[in-house]
Amino acid sequence: MKNITLDTKKKVFPIILMIIGIGIMLAMWIVRLNIVAIVAVGYCCILSAVVILALIIKKKVYAPIIYGYAAACIGVVVYYIIWGADAGFGAFSSGLAGFSSAEHPLLTGSGNFGTRLLGNLLLILPSAICLWGLYFTVRHSFKKEGVKKALSAVLSIFLAGTSVFYVLTMNLRSQPNTERMWEGQDEYLKNVDNTATSSSPNVLVILMDDLGYGDISLNGAIYDTPNIDSIGENGVELENFYSSYSVCSPARFAAMTGRYPYRGYADNVIYPTVDTLVPFASTRVFNSIEMGGNADGMLGDEITIAETFKAAGYSTGLFGKWHLGDYGEYLPTNQGFDYFYGSHYANDMTPFYHVREENGEYTIVHGTDELKDQSNATKYIHEEIEAWITEQANSNQPFLAYYTSPWPHAPVYAGDEFDGISGMGTYVDCITEFDTYLGELFATMEELGVLENTIIIFTSDNGPALEGSTNELRGGKYLAYEGGQKVPFLIRWDNADGALGETGTTRSQSATLVDLYPTLVELCNITGKNGTAEAYMPEDRIIDGVSMTSLLQNDTVIHTEEHPILHMKREDIKAIQYTVSTESVMEQYPDYDYDVLENNEYITFKYFDRIQNDNSAFFDKYRTNWLHILTDDSGENYNRATVYPEIADEYHSKLDEIQQEFKENRRGIITQTED
Repeated sequence: MKNITLDTKKKVFPIILMIIGIGIMLAMWIVRLNIVAIVAVGYCCILSAVVILALIIKKKVYAPIIYGYAAACIGVVVYYIIWGADAGFGAFSSGLAGFSSAEHPLLTGSGNFGTRLLGNLLLILPSAICLWGLYFTVRHSFKKEGVKKALSAVLSIFLAGTSVFYVLTMNLRSQPNTERMWEGQDEYLKNVDNTATSSSPNVLVILMDDLGYGDISLNGAIYDTPNIDSIGENGVELENFYSSYSVCSPARFAAMTGRYPYRGYADNVIYPTVDTLVPFASTRVFNSIEMGGNADGMLGDEITIAETFKAAGYSTGLFGKWHLGDYGEYLPTNQGFDYFYGSHYANDMTPFYHVREENGEYTIVHGTDELKDQSNATKYIHEEIEAWITEQANSNQPFLAYYTSPWPHAPVYAGDEFDGISGMGTYVDCITEFDTYLGELFATMEELGVLENTIIIFTSDNGPALEGSTNELRGGKYLAYEGGQKVPFLIRWDNADGALGETGTTRSQSATLVDLYPTLVELCNITGKNGTAEAYMPEDRIIDGVSMTSLLQNDTVIHTEEHPILHMKREDIKAIQYTVSTESVMEQYPDYDYDVLENNEYITFKYFDRIQNDNSAFFDKYRTNWLHILTDDSGENYNRATVYPEIADEYHSKLDEIQQEFKENRRGIITQTED
């Protein structure tokens, strides 16, 4: 019977496998991407199977295969020791306990070099022992060959098992690998004037989740939302307001930063990194691969509206849904909020639970499994924001309250006393409950004496998904059509003193969610550099939004060719829109006497380069070179490209120009030049 031997000869196949392992190790350290680590552990699992087959068929263990396995493992361990973003203990750190818990900072927090060294070595230790044991066993002679064979067989099987075990337990969080802007963030926040006083306007931003344009009675809903409507009735409504993306996380990024989500690797839904699919580790690698650059949420060096207002002297609180990351630099209280109550994720994700968070540390409030019954969510969030605003009012502290309701994102729930109240199903019951509690919040604010001096904004992150009304607009959530991004926008400020123009009126010109940040900075008179910079905004990065103040006052056009509205999906610009004067169009087409040109001073074009048909019966069809005039065709029913071919070409060229700029400067960094 053939003896088990260690083959050190330079045979082609084992050498190739070894070279691949060394190549993976080097690639991991050079490109610094999580995806390479996943390839590496997959490679190790394959090699462990090759070892077993070689023992069975050839009665050999090939030394180059052992070396290749070792190289890949060394690559992974060194990568997460140096560039890891958590303490290094993988599945043995409980995400449910909070990855920045004060009780166990070295175990469940970001840790330090020592914890990452210890944690990663402990995780790889079983595989390392099996690999070394197998190598030692086949290299040395035994008095009884049967012992050697038995040990080799057991160790090779254990090597395969520990390789799979490592896949299930390894930590998968690593530091973002992209251009960082920490220095510019620090410089900006240092220069914001801390001048807020008790007379400064408070801010209450209400951001709904998947609420359609036609889901409030002010926009034609067939049910009543009186308290939501009161914002517009006592303020101003924008008839043509757009989210800056048609799905949750990217839209929230846009609202928080005034920048399109592509700039922050946030152009898709962000998923939980804790307690996912058993038996896998409590971390997942999906975000860092899908978003790119190892980003696991909104990068910490983004400057947020909360950070700006906090630097100006405001108390800042977030209530409801965050959905921009769940650990480290991605947590809301590491992004400018003093206090957070709500969920880090969407209400259809596992896990789903409410937390209280301060200073990057959170505790779970109602247990770890609220996914099955969310009927108390509106009540819980209302109680928290009401208590927090009361606390700020009693301390005469100006506040920024960010009220990000999880509704009416599916699955929808309503509290017991609201279940069935509308006769239109749980979707409307849910909105009715929210509206009722909103009325209670307004009443409390009035009693506290802060309602009049609070800027109240109501809008949504994107259009409806399974239920809801777009008010006959085309498409819905996750589509770049009007129904996916055109959402309600209401603003009220009783002490505006003309800043909003005539109240109880509407504005027809377009605006978008990236405009929120610069608008509030201007309305609240946030200055910088000792008062020398008014409406002080970051200077080291591109801010895509523009202030809506002139639009609010006079219905001024703000989104022209210089500042178009972009409709994006993933990393592609699907459509571009901006407003032009009809005079300029008629100069190009002097013989046209269409009503849309004669009856409007300005018209808004929207151009699609290429977009999938929204009719599921023709899912394989695409609309290309598609030009709409939203002024008289908000349903995007007719392609005007054949009527205005030169204008279609202009919009196409502008779209390509911006797309190229995005690719050349992903983060939107402005290079400072010396005078």
